[in-house]
Amino acid sequence: MPASARELDEYRERVDRFVADLDEEYYLHFAGLKETLDLAPIYDRYADLTTLEKARSIGESVNGSNGIRELWRFACEGYLGQLTKEFEEKVARLEAELKTTVDGEEIGFRMIRPAIANASERSKRERLERARNELVEEHLNPIYLQGHAAVRNAVREFGAPNYFELYKKFGFDLESLAEQCRAFLDSTERLHEKIADKLFRDRVGVPLAEAERWDTPRMMRGSTWDEAFPADRMIPALRRTLADLGVDLDSQENVHLDVENRPLKDPRAFCAPIEVPGRVMLVIKPIGGPDDWGALFHEAGHAEHYAHTSADLAVEDKRLGDNAVTEGWAMLFELVVNEPAWLERRLDFARPGEFASEAATGLLYFVRRYAAKFLYELELHGGADLDPMRQRYVERMYDALKIEVSAVDYLADVDPGFYSSSYLRAWTFESALRGFLREEFGRAWFTRPEAGSLLRELWSEGQRPTADELIDDVADAELELAAVAERIEESVAA
Repeated sequence: MPASARELDEYRERVDRFVADLDEEYYLHFAGLKETLDLAPIYDRYADLTTLEKARSIGESVNGSNGIRELWRFACEGYLGQLTKEFEEKVARLEAELKTTVDGEEIGFRMIRPAIANASERSKRERLERARNELVEEHLNPIYLQGHAAVRNAVREFGAPNYFELYKKFGFDLESLAEQCRAFLDSTERLHEKIADKLFRDRVGVPLAEAERWDTPRMMRGSTWDEAFPADRMIPALRRTLADLGVDLDSQENVHLDVENRPLKDPRAFCAPIEVPGRVMLVIKPIGGPDDWGALFHEAGHAEHYAHTSADLAVEDKRLGDNAVTEGWAMLFELVVNEPAWLERRLDFARPGEFASEAATGLLYFVRRYAAKFLYELELHGGADLDPMRQRYVERMYDALKIEVSAVDYLADVDPGFYSSSYLRAWTFESALRGFLREEFGRAWFTRPEAGSLLRELWSEGQRPTADELIDDVADAELELAAVAERIEESVAA
């Protein structure tokens, strides 16, 4: 039977605590403060939130309410999460423990990707890549397979034949986004081939036609720009950028910077909003280089969004909702690092136009990659036989990138909850919002306190509006991947 209003309010309070405990556990583990990721005890404490009966009860209460539908999605995802928590724990433990030896050097699994990106010798990159793939195939893929099978079987409990149909019930417009992805891939194919070929030649020394998957991390790394993006200037540059927008990072008692260099700390920056807005962790293991700077600013976008979210909002508006919103704020900050005006102001940059053009090439690569990944996930989650999906993954990615990817990642490269759609829509959100901010406040909008005032006002809304509603209200625009293509073409031409 449908949940009562009182039961829904009690559920909201428990959800808030459940997510806070999960985020703290993720923070402790990936910040290197805790060796193991222990999700099972947390799921056990909140077992009443993730039962099949609870999910069905909340589902019967939806009646067109977006907030209750978000609670229903959370309940369904929680049920699936408690079925797969054991597999997630195993993967996290193995990623922290697994090591390989290449050229006499022992390397932890999580450091293999950075090692590939930093290896100047092409043959060493290949050896590192092959060593990584062996670990994935032997140790991780059996676990991914178990988790995928558990989810495939469980979604039928919600009256959906497959994962794809379940998310349509949650209000995800997946078919429309798929159409945009296909159009984007078609319209930008020649541009990608042209500019990616140049970047591979410049950064790796091979044309796109001869590039291998182990060359891509090196190409994206942009090591030739490392000197311009030193590790010791990352945090000061972030502080000054926020200060220009009227945000004093050091006086934000609810934002905690974790910059300690711990052995088990994940090398990639991340944000853990343990309490929204009361305790937001911004975690970075400063390495330097443009990729590391972009990651820090991306996560800072998340952190400021959560830190400014109104405490009075319901949990579905603070912690749940349309993830394209928070990812959109993250993209806005990440991509400001590529703006010539920002580079000249913050880094006294010598060749800002050249860097911006190269960064636009990388952006096109990522958007095309996610478009292909999303289309692959639609097939994977649409009930397709699993055996052919290894090859289908390779085909989809090659069509988009013109580089053969590794088939072993056909399940590792799949995010739960169609999160790839959130990234794609976030890029469209960033393109539309950037255009609006430049029109209202000039190309150096990130130096204007008035722009910061607007951002803080919008951040306070949390994730109550969808990305579509937010951009329509602010900029009278729609979320379209075509706008991302125009943004990239502009940067490349400039």
